[in-house]
Parts: sequence; structure tokens; C-alpha cells
Amino acid sequence: LSEGFWHHEYWLPPGATWEDMKGSADIHYPQPQDLLLCIPGALLLIVIRLIFERTVALPLGRKLGVSDKLRPKVQPNATLEGFYVLLGRTPKEEDLVSLAKQSDLPVKKVETWFRHRRAQDRPRLMKKFCEASWRFTFYFTSFFSGLTLLYDKPWFWDHTVCWLRFPQQPLLPTLGWFYLLELSFYCSLVATLPFDVKRKDFKEQIIHHVATITLLWVSYCANLIRFGMIVMLVHDASDYILELAKMLHYMRWKRVCDAVFIVFAVVFIISRLVVFPLSTYYYFVTKFQLFPVACLINTFLMVLQLLHIFWSYLIAQMIFSVILHNEKRKDARSDTEESDRSEAEELAKNKE
Repeated sequence: LSEGFWHHEYWLPPGATWEDMKGSADIHYPQPQDLLLCIPGALLLIVIRLIFERTVALPLGRKLGVSDKLRPKVQPNATLEGFYVLLGRTPKEEDLVSLAKQSDLPVKKVETWFRHRRAQDRPRLMKKFCEASWRFTFYFTSFFSGLTLLYDKPWFWDHTVCWLRFPQQPLLPTLGWFYLLELSFYCSLVATLPFDVKRKDFKEQIIHHVATITLLWVSYCANLIRFGMIVMLVHDASDYILELAKMLHYMRWKRVCDAVFIVFAVVFIISRLVVFPLSTYYYFVTKFQLFPVACLINTFLMVLQLLHIFWSYLIAQMIFSVILHNEKRKDARSDTEESDRSEAEELAKNKE
């Protein structure tokens, strides 16, 4: 089974075999077993993230004025809690009436109880700020480190050189470690998905992470490191700007946030809808011999491009509805169900 899975006809272009990728003391090629390092790498990044959020992001957020609003406390009620956990967070009208009878409370109080209970489960503003700070730090470091590594490479400026003498392209140690770091990071994102803030595009995020991990894993085994590095750099170009805009939003620096978000939108659309499909992806499809693994990579690249179009639509929607028309800001990927204003009004009523 192992021999069949790793057959050279699946992983390498016609005419090439694994014998062509045997290294020596001076020349190294990617080895599939290297990918096992992404497991301890992902665990290490999770530990680093926890330390970073507690020792850097949290004090920084407090210093910059990020604070969590007070939320009304929910009175313990076993009947209502059981329904909330097992049957749903937003009961229908008939359910509210039934629950009111069972708990001997007015319907209005039952409705208020569920609203406050949902508010308790919503992630705090500081938690969002810490998560955005961690991603901003990684994406910023990753993008400019990748740019530094690729700036002097001829195949970075001329993509046709990516396929020169492929697959007999020796692996530079710095590029190999960078590749494994990126793979470890996305594995860590998947591992922490159940605990991170869930947004409206949660399903799309899962698809994106799975596609990214698959592309990194397969391209490493097939020695498509040069092409993979360019794809990663194109994608990282806008990610750190988005995280910065989120941080500014949580800090309530509205004008600066709007300006940064416009910069993000321009960079995202140019990098994902222009540079990636018309330059990077074009050369992969037209200048490269297709074989089974290349077809698999092509499929996942198309999945990523569909996600780019979807997110570009959300970005354009936000720009036209929020910035140009001065409407109330609402993140298209928001995780909230009720606004902070309604929550504050409810708290004020309770105090009265």
C-alpha cells in the first residue's frame, strides 16, 4: 500500500523518479518524513500563542483602551439552562410560553433570560483583540520574512524559472524551515478552531484551512517549494493588514480603522483576484506538465480562488454599505447576535 501511494508516477512529472531526488552531503531535497515536524511545531506555536496573548496582547489591549462591557448576569434556572444547552439558544414563541409555565415566570422574563444567556456566551472584546494581535504578529513576520527570503531569487521575479529542471531543484534549508513553519501554523489554527471566536464564515474558514494544509503538504512532497513559496507570499500580503484593521476596530479608532480597511481591500483584491490568478496560477496551468498530484493541487487552488471571490464580495459589500454610505458598521464576518447597545440598554434597565 505504501509503495503504491508513493509511486513516482503520481507525485512527479513524466520521466522523473524518486532516484532523481536523492540528496547528498551538499544537496538536499524535501523528504516526506520532514512533515512530521509540523505536529510538535503546531503544539509549540499554540504554547507560544498562549504566552503571547497573556503577556503581550492582554496588557497591550488594556493600555490601548480595549475593555469588555458589563453584561447582565443570568439567574440560575435549570429548566431554561437545559433547553438552552440541548434544544437551542433562540427558542420559538411557543417554546417561550411552555418554558414560562414550567419555570413559573412571565414570558418576557424568559425571553430576557435567553438574551442575557446568549450574551454571556459571546466572546469578549479583549479575547477578539488578543486573537487578532497574535495573527497580526505571525502574518506580519511571515510576509516580510518570506519577502526577504525570496527577494534575491530569480524565480521570484520570473515565474517560468520555477519549473526549470524540476523536480531536481535542491531545497535551501531556510525555505524548508519556512515551509514547515507555515504548515505548523495552519495546523495550530485548525486545532484551536473550537476555542477561537466563531464568525459567520466559519465553514469557509474550515475549507480554507483544509485546502491550505493539503496544498502545503502535497507541494512539499512533490518538491514544488518554489511555486508554494510564491503562493504563500501572495496570500500573506493582505492578511496582516486585515488583522491590524480588526485591532483598530476593537480599539474604537474608527477613522484609522476605515483607512486601514480600505488599504486591506485594495491589497486583497489585487493580490487574490489579479496577481494570483493571472500570474502565479496562470504559469502553473500553462507552463507546467500536469500529473496526478499537479491535478490535485490545481483543484485546491481553484477552491481557494472561489473563496477569494466570496470574500471579495463581502469586502466590497462592507465598503459600499459602511464606509461610502456612512451606515452603522457591522462586520460581515461578525459573531455577535445582538448589538452591544441593546445589551447596555438592558443593563441600564436592570440598574434602574
